[in-house]
Amino acid sequence: MSDHRFFPHTDTDISEMLAACGAKSLDDLYSDVPEELKLRQAYALPAEMCEKELRDYFSRLGNENRHMVCFAGAGYYDHYTPAVVNAILSRSEFLTAYTPYQPEISQGTLQYIFEYQSMMCELTGMEISNASMYDGATATAEAMIMAVNSSRKKRRVLISATVNPAVAEVVATYARYHDIALEVIPEHEGITDRAEFEAMLQAGDVAGVIVGYPNYYGIIEPFDGWADSCHAAKALLIMNCQASTLGVLRTPASLGADIVCGDAQSLGMPLNFGGPYLGYMCTTKALMRKLPGRIVGATTDRNGQRVFVLTLQAREQHIRREKATSNICSNQGLMALHTAVYLSLIGADGLKRINDLGFGGLRYLADGLTATGRMRLKYPEMPFVNEAVFRITDPLNADIILEETARQGILAGVKIDECELLVAVTEMQTKEDMDRYISIVKNIQL
Repeated sequence: MSDHRFFPHTDTDISEMLAACGAKSLDDLYSDVPEELKLRQAYALPAEMCEKELRDYFSRLGNENRHMVCFAGAGYYDHYTPAVVNAILSRSEFLTAYTPYQPEISQGTLQYIFEYQSMMCELTGMEISNASMYDGATATAEAMIMAVNSSRKKRRVLISATVNPAVAEVVATYARYHDIALEVIPEHEGITDRAEFEAMLQAGDVAGVIVGYPNYYGIIEPFDGWADSCHAAKALLIMNCQASTLGVLRTPASLGADIVCGDAQSLGMPLNFGGPYLGYMCTTKALMRKLPGRIVGATTDRNGQRVFVLTLQAREQHIRREKATSNICSNQGLMALHTAVYLSLIGADGLKRINDLGFGGLRYLADGLTATGRMRLKYPEMPFVNEAVFRITDPLNADIILEETARQGILAGVKIDECELLVAVTEMQTKEDMDRYISIVKNIQL
């Protein structure tokens, strides 16, 4: 143990553990790991450092990062985070808060969760919001399970081909291990095929239908009447929505959605290498008992003062295990606070302004790229908000554009196929950034 002097386990502890496991040595515990995956050399760790040396070391590492202008989206977007958000999140009262089991000492945590729920209901138009989930993909998978549980006997769910592929893959994984038959509704010209949807729905045994709003290509699909078709077939309409765009789009509730879910990352959360992000889920009062997670409500105490309490906890700690939904706990509480602070600062007018800037910027970029003769909108007649697919003209391709723009400090988009890029614009990219993007594409030498 001399090589690992900070480990708390004694030789006796290790011997007892090995005996309980039926192993002769620590190496036996890893015998199923292929030899080619095992590190057969010392870790490349530097010698010990004092505090200043350590800070200097990591500063040098940080300076090796390339700071690029981000035009990539595909579900996660480069938005500005007001300084107030991080200042509030870093307060110890919030940073160390855990699940508010005792309401009498957890009023601050309960209140911000209540405010988060209220804002998400206003954003989506729905009646009920839970108190956050892990991310948008798992929230959508949970919505699928919720639809199946609500139908009791139906095990078939339809998902549009225009839903973000990363989300669809997670949903498919959940479906596989919950014995749910997940079928894909084909797309046509960038939107879900309405005729195919109706035909698949009429085949029967459908518990729910999952669509994207806006869809993966940034298109705002016309979903009027979809909920009526779903409800006539006794199925639920699930809408996976980019949260920020709901500041300008028709609410999912006005389109008849039963469950609205997705990722709230677009509400000012830094991209941060993929997380932590925040899955949200909103629904109707009729489906409240099927909702995973928890709900915070407002009431009054015996002195008539307004207080906050956990009014619904559908977790296995609180009800019979077979009746429980997913164990969604305090894992995303801090990010729910992030969303509540961000929305309270930005407000409805701010969200509209952010979407206006994204739309105007993308329109400007599209006009400039089209003028080069090398890129053009793939679906020019379709409505979009801040993201769209661009078709690349031969002999250029997506890899050439991504490589050359990256070399000059721009992340040009997300590759869909060899000749298509998904490009997003937010309030973070300036006119100068867009002009540079256009210039690079125009001047690529083959």
